[in-house]
Amino acid sequence: MLQSKLMKCLLSLFGLLVLSFDVRADVWLIDVQGAIGPAAADHMVRGLEQAEAARSELVILRIDTPGGLDTAMREMIKAVLAAPVPVVAYVAPGGARAASAGTYLLYAAHVAAMAPGTNLGAATPVRIGAPGLPGLEEDPDNKEPASATPMENKIVNDAVAYIQSLAQLRGRNAVWAEKAVREGASLSAEDALKAGVIEIIAPSVEELLAQVNGREVKVGEKLQVLETESLAVHRHSMDLRSEFLGVITNPNIAYILMLVGVYGLMLEFYNPGVGLPGVTGAICLLLALYAFQALPVSYAGLGLILLGIALMTAEAFAPSFGILGLGGVTAFVVGSVLLMDTEVPAYQIALPVILAFAVFSGGLLIFALGMLMRSRRRALVSGLDHLFGATALVESVRGGVARVRLDGELWSVECDDALAEQDRVKVESIDGLTLHVSKDNEEVIRSE
Repeated sequence: MLQSKLMKCLLSLFGLLVLSFDVRADVWLIDVQGAIGPAAADHMVRGLEQAEAARSELVILRIDTPGGLDTAMREMIKAVLAAPVPVVAYVAPGGARAASAGTYLLYAAHVAAMAPGTNLGAATPVRIGAPGLPGLEEDPDNKEPASATPMENKIVNDAVAYIQSLAQLRGRNAVWAEKAVREGASLSAEDALKAGVIEIIAPSVEELLAQVNGREVKVGEKLQVLETESLAVHRHSMDLRSEFLGVITNPNIAYILMLVGVYGLMLEFYNPGVGLPGVTGAICLLLALYAFQALPVSYAGLGLILLGIALMTAEAFAPSFGILGLGGVTAFVVGSVLLMDTEVPAYQIALPVILAFAVFSGGLLIFALGMLMRSRRRALVSGLDHLFGATALVESVRGGVARVRLDGELWSVECDDALAEQDRVKVESIDGLTLHVSKDNEEVIRSE
């Protein structure tokens, strides 16, 4: 809430500055490219707000997207429907597409346009499953897949109702919109114009502005005639905030940040006072949590990852000869696969990344088990028994008392022979804080 108010204040200030210097962009061009997610939604929504503050006459959304997240798409559509500025959805350049979520966004705009050689459609919610897989054959007498569950039917029906409401609001082909959702239908630019899905085919932004000039659109409750002749075009580039959001909300980056954070904090707990692992881990973990709250995260997957790390850590502290470690690696891999609660390809964690971290974690586990086995093979030594037979140099002789340094401590020694500095002695027995030694006759070192 505070962030939203602060943003509105900044936008208002920006608008006042624009008014003061009388510098305004007549047409704002906002690119919606790549997968639709939190970064794309943030970029477009703030672009619309800034276009409003700059008193823009028109906003063009240049679309080229394979689709994306439902939550981000609905946030963008709400911004378009609430915009006091006319919005034109323009699928361009040639070869671009407005698939899946892009189709909904095009239907929501006041004017829909496409460049030659583009297409739109395939708006079926991806959770329904890939067509052609065993058990998903369609019944010719039923619009739904034969194996569709009640939940899947609800998702499809909700998507159909949503896109039909947009079609009715803008006066576009609602029948084909339903077909795009239920059957995954697609259209080329020419076919979309014939079907009444779009209003304009334009090869360039300049041609688009020429064709929308004089067109009447309904913005809010008012009818507005577009006057776009000789208007300047301002391209709204993605700023550092949106670029940074795009980086950290990449599922692979968010996943890596989370693991770096967890391992960094664990290393800090193992070696308190180092500082760098703890600080780095805390920052990475907070960034990962921020990214996860904007992404469709499965808490079951997240819980399995944390359980896997905990089991692998427990193997190092309470060795079970691999049982806890193997269970930890298994939970870690399964949780990583289930972490993203969506079937959108752009928002899945890459399998090589998962395997790389699984191998890394497994390597640490094997290293810990190797250290364990080596420690078990060593002879059991307790108390001061390990000093028997140890050799040392006489460090000082004062007042007839010789002293040697062993294990970082200074010991008084007694010997049947006279001792001098730099004599090498061998421990024979221990009496309290005094070592009984004998001269090491194999080598006698004298200071020059």
